[in-house]
Amino acid sequence: MSDQTQMVTLGCRLNIHESHVMQDLATKAGLEKAIIVNTCAVTSEAERQARQTIRRLRKDNPEAFIIVTGCAVQLRPEVFGKMPEVNRVLGNDIKLKASSFAKDFPYRVAVGPIERQISEDFPLLKKFEGKTRAFVQVQNGCDHRCAFCNIPFARGSSRSVPLGLVVQQVQWLHQSGVKEVIFTGVDLTSYGKGLPGDLTLGRMLRRVLMQVPAMDRFRLSSLDSIEIDEELFHLLAHEPRLLPHLHLSLQAGSNAILKAMRRRHLREESIDFCKRLLKERPDYALGADFIVGFPGETEEMFQETMDLVDECRLSHLHVFPFSARPGTLAFKMEDKVPGPVIKERAARLRQKAKQALDQKLGQYLGQQVDILMEENNTGYTKDFLRVAVQNAGASSCVPGQILRVTIQDRAPQGLVGILDETDTQGYA
Repeated sequence: MSDQTQMVTLGCRLNIHESHVMQDLATKAGLEKAIIVNTCAVTSEAERQARQTIRRLRKDNPEAFIIVTGCAVQLRPEVFGKMPEVNRVLGNDIKLKASSFAKDFPYRVAVGPIERQISEDFPLLKKFEGKTRAFVQVQNGCDHRCAFCNIPFARGSSRSVPLGLVVQQVQWLHQSGVKEVIFTGVDLTSYGKGLPGDLTLGRMLRRVLMQVPAMDRFRLSSLDSIEIDEELFHLLAHEPRLLPHLHLSLQAGSNAILKAMRRRHLREESIDFCKRLLKERPDYALGADFIVGFPGETEEMFQETMDLVDECRLSHLHVFPFSARPGTLAFKMEDKVPGPVIKERAARLRQKAKQALDQKLGQYLGQQVDILMEENNTGYTKDFLRVAVQNAGASSCVPGQILRVTIQDRAPQGLVGILDETDTQGYA
């Protein structure tokens, strides 16, 4: 295997950002033949996949120095500490510290308490290796206690990256050639907690937009719609540098289930938000997370979730079969939905999602769109639809260029486009 540190990232967009930071720290520390596995704990299946991945990596790389970290490790350090395939186990509390990747780090398992962590190091990246889009952490942790979620126990309390560091990070990434920034965190709309003054997510965005005018493509990862204030809503609706794609943490379409989940919104509020945003800016593509089979969910309640997809005009869904996580309120709830029923409902909602996305894709047939090129002759529209360019040449489809294409057909999970002859050079 290569002497260069390799990353294996499982889970969320925040993990992607952190993996790039860890790879940079490990490289600077001089680790050789190292593989860092950044795990996820959102479901029991995610934990199983993490263990399976570690075993496969050891089998394929017998000489590797394997470091395991992430949310699954933070919650179950004893499980990963007992795996003979693992050389070092790092908790979320120290995984972004340079000393954790030193060759002479004194501990094999180093996982400390994180539930009450209120501050941390926020290392910056000079570049986002090989990428035209970069994930930028602006927040970590969560102060909410939804009944199904164990992430607050893995990530700790809500805390925010200081504004000056956010601005500096975006400036550095732009200077390195990054064309698009996605701000990410566990609970983005809580940005500002722990910082002096009255900073909010909307105010932070305004400052970044003002101080880094050369970066003209920004996205936000998952938001809690009930916590979007008027200042942030105005930016979402009217700021052209905020691209028209938004993923919402909705979780269910039934008020009874939302209450049992200890969510902070009602079905009607989700519908009102989506309708209001689409009225102001019809080009938005909206997505959402949904949990299927939460305890007590009836067929009628599930149908309310199915109907919500249409009422909110959602086109991108992440469907999670309910997974009872130890330590959460839902773990002890009665009236569990049988496994086969959960599986069947998840399949129906995924089919609904496929139909909704196909309808969205169909609206682009014959249209001219600008796409940000990435690798393998593919790019993404402003509303985050993947486009494969059929007549792409090596000289015309350089990653980082923005090209104009005409959409010819649908493709699995995306579109097929033809590069316009008048735009063979593209533009930065």
